[in-house]
Amino acid sequence: MDVFSRTFLPAAADAGVAMQTASRHMPVFRRCVGSGDATILVTRCSRPDRPVAGEYLLLLTHRRLVVTQQTRVLHRLRLHLNTELRELSNVTWSPDPRLHSVELAATAIDGVRERFLIRTRHPKQVWQLDALLNHAFRTRVRPARERLVATIGDPAPATARPAAFRPVVVR
Repeated sequence: MDVFSRTFLPAAADAGVAMQTASRHMPVFRRCVGSGDATILVTRCSRPDRPVAGEYLLLLTHRRLVVTQQTRVLHRLRLHLNTELRELSNVTWSPDPRLHSVELAATAIDGVRERFLIRTRHPKQVWQLDALLNHAFRTRVRPARERLVATIGDPAPATARPAAFRPVVVR
């Protein structure tokens, strides 16, 4: 059994996703994710801007974000989003423990702003999800300024710039 298979099913069970649902979506996820990529999160989500569009299942690995959609009427599966984490920009999330939810938003490489609402069963899970997203996006996705500096070199030493202009590197 490969790394993806070993980590996908336990992550789906932790999120309360039924095995039947996870098994149904797994072939779509498998086409998008490499066999050596470990699953960080599998969860149901919805789109706050399109509440009647159907159900979504979100998969987050160390390298990719994949979202599948199941239509309401015919229950057909389709791939909604498949992107590497480094291709996402302006990734934000806002935990709301009162509503037991986290809203995740990111701009894909094609410029489309994607928003997903992830509901949890308990307020404590909101903070666990917040920590998980913080680990996945703050440590994996480097800010554009840092990528630019790494590409062309730092124009001036950090000591020569005022503190407000020093790039913050999160590792």
